[in-house]
Amino acid sequence: MSNITSDDVVDELRKVKGPDFESDIVSLGLVSEIFISDGKVFFSITVPDERAQELEPMRQAAQKVVEALDGVKAAIVTLTAEKKGGTGQETSRNGSESHAGSAKKVVAQSGHAHVGRGVGEKQPIEGVKHIIAVASGKGGVGKSTTAINLALALADKGFKTGLLDADIYGPSLPRLTGLINQRPRAVEGNKLETLEKFGLKLMSMGFLVDEDRPMVWRGPMVMSAVTQFLRDVLWGPLDVLVVDMPPGTGDAQLTLAQQVPLTGAVIVSTPQDLALVDARKGIEMFTKVGVPILGVIENMSYFIAPDTGKRYDIFGHGGARNEAHHRQVPFLGEIPLDPDVRALSDAGTPVYVAKPQSTFSKLYREIAEKLASNLS
Repeated sequence: MSNITSDDVVDELRKVKGPDFESDIVSLGLVSEIFISDGKVFFSITVPDERAQELEPMRQAAQKVVEALDGVKAAIVTLTAEKKGGTGQETSRNGSESHAGSAKKVVAQSGHAHVGRGVGEKQPIEGVKHIIAVASGKGGVGKSTTAINLALALADKGFKTGLLDADIYGPSLPRLTGLINQRPRAVEGNKLETLEKFGLKLMSMGFLVDEDRPMVWRGPMVMSAVTQFLRDVLWGPLDVLVVDMPPGTGDAQLTLAQQVPLTGAVIVSTPQDLALVDARKGIEMFTKVGVPILGVIENMSYFIAPDTGKRYDIFGHGGARNEAHHRQVPFLGEIPLDPDVRALSDAGTPVYVAKPQSTFSKLYREIAEKLASNLS
């Protein structure tokens, strides 16, 4: 199979006429940075906001010419539009554009009629009954470890379960599962087939790119990738899809909340005030977009010394429980801190698999039991 380069793609895109129907989209400077991985080509085309629907054939033409290249398995092409505020672009103190003045939005996605879709027009994922987002306001709280062990606990309860790693910049699922060098197959015309391990259906950007390759995409491409993972992956049949969200309240979270009907969100936090401040932001974000909060988990809640059995509240204790009570949302449980959990995760075998009878596995089963009422 030929090794496709960005120059090859650009040469083909010169055949596609731009919005003026005279110059090509490359000469007009409308094509974003082109990203290629395992025969799949990702890029976006900038168009006037008011002409997005009209120019959908242009996007389709660009997709067609790229997919005709020898060695291209699929082209994921997104239209983006520059949406400016009423007073023109606003500039932040350091001179960069602020989101208030100019924000690009995704207006069309390869293979789907997503043009102009509003928040009230969420479309379910084919074959998936429930979607649960596992989120945190900040990184470093053990959210990904929580997400995979929670997914395993749900699967253990008899739910057909999938896990989507929606962290485009820092995917962790390949390492958590030991599938570092595995690649999904493109099947059924541009659809991606999930990888499977531990009885879970899995997808991650980390399955498409090398582990040490940095992702330098801007917001529209992140939103496009998340949309593709929702729409262009063969997930079904599933009872529940657990989505491991990136930390914070950015493009990926907004895309998920606007694209699909979420059963709810689980917020993961550590006990200390700094983490709780960010956890509150996560709760507020999901609440504002109409996503139910299924509960809060306090991770790294305490530490039991293996030699003495003495308990240490290294990061404080009870902060997440108090926050859940204050916000009047369920508190799902406390997960202690333990070096074995970290070591097992790094080795590609989650604690729920490696030590099914451990305290940790028991706690994850209890949390899954609390969530099960939302999955009836």
